[in-house]
Amino acid sequence: MGNNFPTQKIIHVDMDAFYASVEQLDHPELRGKPIAVGGGGERGVVAAASYEARKFNVKSALSGKIAKERCPHLIFVKPRFERYKEISTIIRSIFYEYTDLVEPLSLDEAFLDVTENKINNPSASLIAQEIRTKIFEKTGLSASAGISVNKFIAKVASDINKPNGQKTIKPNEVLSFLEELPIAKFFGVGKVTAQKMYKLGIFKGLDLKRKTKEELTHHFGKSGGHYYKIVRGIQTSKVTPNRLRKSIAAERTFSDDISNYSEILEKLENIAEELERRMIKNKTKGKTITLKIKYNDFTVQTRSKTIENYLSLKKDFFAIIITLLKQDPIQKPVRLLGLSFSNLDNQKDIEKWIQLKFEFEKRN
Repeated sequence: MGNNFPTQKIIHVDMDAFYASVEQLDHPELRGKPIAVGGGGERGVVAAASYEARKFNVKSALSGKIAKERCPHLIFVKPRFERYKEISTIIRSIFYEYTDLVEPLSLDEAFLDVTENKINNPSASLIAQEIRTKIFEKTGLSASAGISVNKFIAKVASDINKPNGQKTIKPNEVLSFLEELPIAKFFGVGKVTAQKMYKLGIFKGLDLKRKTKEELTHHFGKSGGHYYKIVRGIQTSKVTPNRLRKSIAAERTFSDDISNYSEILEKLENIAEELERRMIKNKTKGKTITLKIKYNDFTVQTRSKTIENYLSLKKDFFAIIITLLKQDPIQKPVRLLGLSFSNLDNQKDIEKWIQLKFEFEKRN
């Protein structure tokens, strides 16, 4: 059955601890030390952690306070997104030396379809090795790669020999690889889903494969059909270089909670101005606007409204935001506010990576 897979040759390239590695590259005094990019105070969040920090179970999205408890000698570094974008541009230029079928997922990872490539090399593994070597030569940073017959398996494979390694899953190895793969390693299976699967006796791919499509759909809804296919190596998603952006957003996390209505309105004015800039920059408009509110207890509420006409300018959409804000009284202190447009008129626009700006807490 392994020989029935498509003849696609897909590479997933993933930079190793990208933000943290850039900081260690630019600041030699940080090399070999546990560092976290982000905020380290009560309200700070880790955006990325070096491998030295990961040994203490410090990872992205962890609160700065908990990160410091786990690693008392952790060094917090303020993020420099412009610098990360600069290096990301260099890395992507290397990808295009080999293929135009490049699908960026973020600043530090991308899928490449090298089934047919610009250097006429039939070996995707050798191409991946060459790309990783060039990245190191041009940036001083290491990358890992996964190589296989589809995007899902390539992405899973890229994590196996991290950091600074690569793994190839050949067509005749796909099924046995997936059967032995721990369920938590399946891309797209988060902690909550993994726990649910454990309760159903699903601990690795083979256990998942024994479940019928009906059983999986019953327990996991539409995702059940997805799990049924991927454990059998079935994925038809192509490497898409021109993915359309589905939404454009701007949000702010505040150093101190806010609860005063006028202050909330003032913050939303600023966020709306940023959203307008991003809409104009991307030359798009939207019909659905969403207000996101995260409270100090980390509960999140969203309020949305879809309108008849496409909008992008603050003067046209801010009244809608006020209406959404007044739908329900805010009874708890607010930690974060966000605004987004979806249902965009961008069918001809190419997706662009936009790095959200965060207000990290200042260090003392």
